[in-house]
Amino acid sequence: MIGLLPLWGAAALFLIAVMSAAWLVQRRTGQGGWADVFWSFGLGLAGVGVALFPVSGAAPSARQWLVAALIGLWSLRLGLHIARRAAGEAEDARYARLRAEWGDRFQTKMFGFLMLQAGAAAFLTLSLLAAARNPAAGPSLQDGIAALVFLSAVIGEAVADRQLAAFKADPANRGRVCDIGLWGWSRHPNYFFEWLGWCAWPVFAIDLDGSWTFGWLALSGPAYIYWLLTEVSGAPLLEAHMRRSRPQAFAAYARRTSRFFPRPPKP
Repeated sequence: MIGLLPLWGAAALFLIAVMSAAWLVQRRTGQGGWADVFWSFGLGLAGVGVALFPVSGAAPSARQWLVAALIGLWSLRLGLHIARRAAGEAEDARYARLRAEWGDRFQTKMFGFLMLQAGAAAFLTLSLLAAARNPAAGPSLQDGIAALVFLSAVIGEAVADRQLAAFKADPANRGRVCDIGLWGWSRHPNYFFEWLGWCAWPVFAIDLDGSWTFGWLALSGPAYIYWLLTEVSGAPLLEAHMRRSRPQAFAAYARRTSRFFPRPPKP
């Protein structure tokens, strides 16, 4: 455990450097969405690092390789998806709103905001560290269940992203709120599946016989990401934008559609 703390500290410093680079890129391009690209790739690389770095000189276990592969897959898919959006669309509504609200202080405040994001990523990395370094023999059935949960989440989020992109690409849908497919069951299915993916790390990490007490720390990941997505920088900012841009359509959508956890729409 003691040897793992410097590894986590190195990952935190790496993430600070990544988000500092993100600040420079968004300042040059005027597109705040690039910050999310850097965050996704940075967290993925940090996760691979804490999973595979040889702390004691021993070769990585099968569980370490599996955790590294899964977080790498997540990072690559999400980072490329956001990069395509940042390169081809107007600035993300969340950052555009902050740019308008902060005015001349935008760049200074944006740097502080991105440092908070670096801190959030560092905190989430603890779940990956706890999952990968579980010393229990493996791979086990528990590992298989965790991997299945994670892959289901990645697929679900990718499907939600594709459905939203197809909806927005159709000129006939201008001014409407996406309510097709998964978006008819949840107002934020992409966020739901993002949260579900983080629920896999405690399944990897927690050893019920009590020999790896550090594994319980992995519960912090899904708890923290749920709070971020539902109360801080995810759903609240997007829904505020929707209420301003298309109030009647969004009000009708919100009445019949679950905010986060998927369920059949109300009549």
